Amino acid sequence: MRKIYVAGHRGMVGSAIVRKLTARQAAGEALAVVTRTHAELDLTNQAAVRAFMAQETPDVVILAAAKVGGIHANNSYPADFIYENLMIECNVIHEAFAAGVTKLLQLGSSCIYPKAVAQPMAEEALLTGTLEPTNEPYAVAKIAGIKLCESYNRQHGVDYRSVMPTNLYGPGDNFHPENSHVLPALIRRFHEAKRDGAEAVTIWGTGTPRREFLHVDDMAEASLFVLDLDQETYAANTAPMLSHINVGTGSDIAIYEVAELIAKVVGYQGRIETDPSKPDGTLRKLMDVRRLSQMGWDAKVALEQGLQETYAWYLANYETARG
Repeated sequence: MRKIYVAGHRGMVGSAIVRKLTARQAAGEALAVVTRTHAELDLTNQAAVRAFMAQETPDVVILAAAKVGGIHANNSYPADFIYENLMIECNVIHEAFAAGVTKLLQLGSSCIYPKAVAQPMAEEALLTGTLEPTNEPYAVAKIAGIKLCESYNRQHGVDYRSVMPTNLYGPGDNFHPENSHVLPALIRRFHEAKRDGAEAVTIWGTGTPRREFLHVDDMAEASLFVLDLDQETYAANTAPMLSHINVGTGSDIAIYEVAELIAKVVGYQGRIETDPSKPDGTLRKLMDVRRLSQMGWDAKVALEQGLQETYAWYLANYETARG
C-alpha cells in the first residue's frame, strides 16, 4: 500500500487533491493518505518536519502547502511570503529525501515567469527576465522550489517533480476582503453588493488585464496525472534543469469580462466601474500548456460552470468563507 503525505491538505488545492485520493481509495486503490494540520506540524520548523518524516516514512510526498495571497497581501507582507515559502520548501523537500522518499510533487505558481515575457508563457521562459515586482518575493521562493527538486534529482537520483498552475479558484478558496485573489474577491464583493442593494461595484485597475483561471478540481487531477506519469514519459517531455510543467486551460479572459460573468452568476444587476488608480498587475498571464497536453491531460471545467460551483460553495459556507 502506498502511503501519500499531502502537505497543505486544508488549503484549496491540497483539499482537492485529498478528495481525488479519497475517491481512488473508494474505488479500491491501495493507498493511505497522511495529513497534518498546521497546529500538529509547523512546516517552517525543520526539526519538527524531520521527526514527522522519520516517523511516518511516506512513499510519496505532495507539497501543496504555501503562504499565498493576492496583490495586496504580497505588497504588504513580502518578508513573510519569501521566508515562509522558502522554509516550507527546504524543510519538506530535504527531510523527505532524508527519510528515503524517492517520489515527490511540489506545486508552484505561474508568477515564476518574467513580467515581460512572450505569451503564452512556455516553461522555457523561466529565469529569462525580471519578475513582476508586486509578487517577486513569492515568485523567487517558488523558483527555488523547482530548483530544489531538480538539484535533488541530479545529485541523488530521486524523482521530484514540479507543476506550475495558473490562477486557481473553486471550493475552499479564500474570500478575505483584502488577502484573497481576484476571483473570490469579486465573488464576495458582487454578492455583498447584491445583498446590500448597491448601485455599482468598483473593480481594481482598468479591467483590461487578461487572466487565465483553472478550477481547483482540474488542478488536482492534473497534479495526480503528472505524479503518476512513468519516468520515461516524464523525462521525454522535460529536461533535467527545465523539468517543471505548466498547468492551465490555455485560454484567458479580461478582468472586466470576468466581473461581468461573476455579476451574472451572482445575479447582481448594478453597474460595474473601474478604478485606474489601483494597480493592474501583469497585463497578461497565459500559460503555454502544450507540454502537458502532449502527455495526455487537458482541463475540463468551463469557467462559468466553475464560477457557479464556487459561488454555491461560498453561499453554503458563508460564515466561515467570508473571513
